[in-house]
Amino acid sequence: MINRLIGGFVAILIGVSLIGPISDQVAANASMVNNTGSACTYLVDSGSAQCALFLSTTWGVTVLRMVPGFFALGILGIGIAITYGSLRDAGVV
Repeated sequence: MINRLIGGFVAILIGVSLIGPISDQVAANASMVNNTGSACTYLVDSGSAQCALFLSTTWGVTVLRMVPGFFALGILGIGIAITYGSLRDAGVV
């Protein structure tokens, strides 16, 4: 039982610590979306012009911005599953 709790705590801790970087990355990529249909270019370290993300519709941006929320819901689901499993093993549920 304690092994499951420790493993779950570590998984939740890692997941929660990744929500911020994932949100930042999504926000950076969503801001580079090209809605005009023309070439999307920006300079990278190598000096070549590229576009990290090309979406021609606004619904693609909306779906992309929902990724951190669904990631957080997944972490919440892991926490609930671990808590329920531990209580079940202890005979409480």
